[in-house]
Amino acid sequence: MNYIASIGKYFIMVWEVFKKPTKWRIMKSLILKEIDELIYNSLGIIIFIAFFIGGVVTIQTALNLTNPLIPKSLIGFATRQSVILEFAPTFTSIIMVGKVGSYITSSIGTMRVTEQIDALEVMGVNSLNYLVFPKIIAMLFYPFAVAIAMYMGVLGGWIAAVFGNYAPSGDFIQGLQTDFIPFHVTYAFIKTLVFAFVIATIPSYFGYYMKGGALEVGKASTTAFVWTSVVIIIINYVLTQLMLG
Repeated sequence: MNYIASIGKYFIMVWEVFKKPTKWRIMKSLILKEIDELIYNSLGIIIFIAFFIGGVVTIQTALNLTNPLIPKSLIGFATRQSVILEFAPTFTSIIMVGKVGSYITSSIGTMRVTEQIDALEVMGVNSLNYLVFPKIIAMLFYPFAVAIAMYMGVLGGWIAAVFGNYAPSGDFIQGLQTDFIPFHVTYAFIKTLVFAFVIATIPSYFGYYMKGGALEVGKASTTAFVWTSVVIIIINYVLTQLMLG
C-alpha cells in the first residue's frame, strides 16, 4: 500500500507543478540556470562515455565476427544500431540519473531541511512550480545531448575500427548506411523525452517530500537514483514494445 500511496503522491505533485505559475521574469532566469546546471555541465561526461562505449561496441563486434565470409561492414551496422537504439538514449540516461538526479534530490532536499521551501510557501509562492518546473523545461533540451552522444558513439566506433585495424574506413561507413531506418532516430528521441521528464520529476519528488536532516538527504539521493533507474528500465521496455514491437 505504501508504494501505491507514493505513486499517487507523485502524480499529485506533478499536477501541482503546473498550477499557479511563477512570474515569467523570474522563471526565465531559473530555466536558464537549470539548463546550465543539468544539460551544459553534463555534456563532458556524456561525450566521454559515448565515445568509448562506441569504441567498445565496435571492438567486441569485430572480435566476434571470426568467419571470413561475413563482411566487415557488419561492424559498422552493429555499432550504429547499438548506439542509436540503446546506448545513446538509455545508457546515457542512467548516467544522467546518477549525475543530474542526485543533484536535483540533494538540492531540493537541502532546501527542505533548511526550511527554505517553507519560506517560499509562506510568501505565497507555489514552491513546486518554482523548484520543479524549471527543471522539467531544462530537461526538454536533453535530446540535444543524446544527439551528441549518438554522434560521438559512432565516431568512437569508427576510430576504433580504423585505427585498431578491425575494419577499413570504407567498409565501416558502408555498414553505417546499410538498411538505415530514420524512424529509429525518432524512436530514440521520443524515448529520451520521456526519460527526461522522469529524470526531472522523480528525484524532485524524493527531495521535496524528504524528512530529517543532512543524513536523510544522502539517503534520499540514493533512493531517488534506484527508483528513477528502475522506472527508466521499465519505460524503456514498454516503449520499445509499443514502437518497435
